[in-house]
Amino acid sequence: MKILIVEDEALIAMMVEDILEELGHEVVGTANGVKRGVDLANALDIDLAMLDINLGRETSFPIADVLNQRRIPFFFATGYGLAGLEEPYLGTLTIKKPFGREDLANAIAQLTPEGHA
Repeated sequence: MKILIVEDEALIAMMVEDILEELGHEVVGTANGVKRGVDLANALDIDLAMLDINLGRETSFPIADVLNQRRIPFFFATGYGLAGLEEPYLGTLTIKKPFGREDLANAIAQLTPEGHA
């Protein structure tokens, strides 16, 4: 799968990229802020995205809006867990930081038609 990572912490983004590649996926883009995330979400051929909710003083909800418009599945990753969600994203799959390989694999499996990471 071609995956977009939106994460403002560089070390976490690199860890996620390594895990996703180990799982056999291709990271097609990374963004650490809303503007770049929106640009990539609009421009790239993406199968799935992982969005950190809090990106400094911004949130990734505008990126989620673009992904929804394009019908691209995504999940949130946040230290706040479900408490970090806002309307209309209250039911969106969310993994809580810190997370590991199994958490990422499970999230991807839940969002893919084949049900596997």
